[in-house]
Amino acid sequence: MVRTEASQHQGAPTEMKQVKVVFTLALLLAAMCWVSAAGAQQASPTATQRLQLSAFGGTSGVFTGLSGGKNFSITAGADLALPPYRRLRPTLEIRGIYPTDRGLIDSQKSILAGLRVDYVLGHRLHPYGDFLFGRGQMDYRNGYIFNSYVYNLTTTYLYSPGAGFDYDFSDHLAVKVDAQYQRWASAPTPSGTIYSTVATAGLVYRFDFNRGRR
Repeated sequence: MVRTEASQHQGAPTEMKQVKVVFTLALLLAAMCWVSAAGAQQASPTATQRLQLSAFGGTSGVFTGLSGGKNFSITAGADLALPPYRRLRPTLEIRGIYPTDRGLIDSQKSILAGLRVDYVLGHRLHPYGDFLFGRGQMDYRNGYIFNSYVYNLTTTYLYSPGAGFDYDFSDHLAVKVDAQYQRWASAPTPSGTIYSTVATAGLVYRFDFNRGRR
């Protein structure tokens, strides 16, 4: 058996170009939504906080998609909510996932960013869908043998669509339940890709910069 280490997907330059294209399109979409919503907000004298910043953190169960691998991880991030348009509120999000229990097969960590869209119901429940993308790293426990290669580390890009909801306890504090379905672009599998599932429960803190204006 030939033993070597694989640590980087060979198509990385092409993949990074794809990530940049998707990131640019997401920003353009967010900007279009923001401009359109801002125009509608200007006509309303009751509008108070057109942008809303929040931070969140929680624990995650990760099913890595490789030979039954599982992780127990910490997820943390921040959201910048743009002005709502009708019942939709676009939000820019960044989040990171880091394993605290790396499991027996592999561990996954990542940094992601993208667009989230909240559906405004007008009460405590805030359902949303999101599409995130970024870079991730898989570390293999004691090496992972596939096609006569020993994989110790894989770094690649990933896409992560998902959905969840926030439930308000107060104006500042909410509980979060979230699920993400992640596609990793390089992995020691016959298809060369891997699909993992991340389920998260945590807390959200919303900052209020308009307190003195009310």
